[in-house]
Amino acid sequence: MAIFLILTLVLWPKNNRVCFPNVCVDIELAQTADEKAKGLMFRTHLPEGQGMLFVYEEEGIYPFWMKNTLIPLDMIWISGDFKVVDVRHAIPCPSDSCASYTPSAKAKYILEVNSGFTEKYYIKVGDSLIIN
Repeated sequence: MAIFLILTLVLWPKNNRVCFPNVCVDIELAQTADEKAKGLMFRTHLPEGQGMLFVYEEEGIYPFWMKNTLIPLDMIWISGDFKVVDVRHAIPCPSDSCASYTPSAKAKYILEVNSGFTEKYYIKVGDSLIIN
């Protein structure tokens, strides 16, 4: 696990920014179990052009839910070779009975951004994520 975290930090740019062909996103990395469990819970605002990138050790099917998440989000699942494999639009859920958003393909990374981001910037399955 420690080696994975070190390698991930080395691979990601120091400015924590990732880009699609027509837009960049400043990211917070969620790597530890605690960071992944909390995600964007309880936040009332996510600035435009910012997001949270969840990093996993290996590709897999990683469902997400919106428990205690107060802002609508777009979830972008990304494979180990930095290709978008699924995109979902998720709505806030203040209760314990929340919908689960399950990707249609394996991913190693999940990027959460403000709702409408993927439509605004035409992000779709097959697009590439660019690491600066």
